[in-house]
Amino acid sequence: MPQRIIGFSGSVSSPSRTRALVDLAVSRAARRFGCSAATYEISDLQPSLGQSQSLDQMDPLARRVMDAILLADALVVGTPVYKGSFTGLFKHMIDLIDPAALAGKPVLLTATGGGSRHALVIEHQLRPLFGFFEAATLPTGVYGEGSDFRDGVPASDALLARLDRAVEQFTPWLSTARTAVISAA
Repeated sequence: MPQRIIGFSGSVSSPSRTRALVDLAVSRAARRFGCSAATYEISDLQPSLGQSQSLDQMDPLARRVMDAILLADALVVGTPVYKGSFTGLFKHMIDLIDPAALAGKPVLLTATGGGSRHALVIEHQLRPLFGFFEAATLPTGVYGEGSDFRDGVPASDALLARLDRAVEQFTPWLSTARTAVISAA
């Protein structure tokens, strides 16, 4: 069975540049390592998320999404930046996760914002948050600002190069899936 990479976008907007960036990262990682893949967004957890104080209180569909996230072999997590941080619903979703559930799991951190002044959200907000869970955050985080997108799609050469560098950093965790796919061919 191939390893599974899951993306999660904390954006409440549709369409969403955050979702587009997470989708691209997940698809490139799945193609590179031969993984199965899926991407979810905060709306997939609604209305259950806002009403739940634990995972057990979520409706069955929202709980299946959370289980997919928690059982993934690797994650790509993205959030839009509002007022210098991630969204409240994104934080509430994270608050429902058991502190040991992400230990050792490789996580590519991504974020989007209107301009470059929010670029440090990955280092100052997301990396410490996932450090609490002892997740194995990849060294390269990927931040995209408005000018990095064309028609809502990641397009700048610098953003795409950074994304490819980050995806390659999944190698210690996902390279066995790639080897299995190559040997089966």
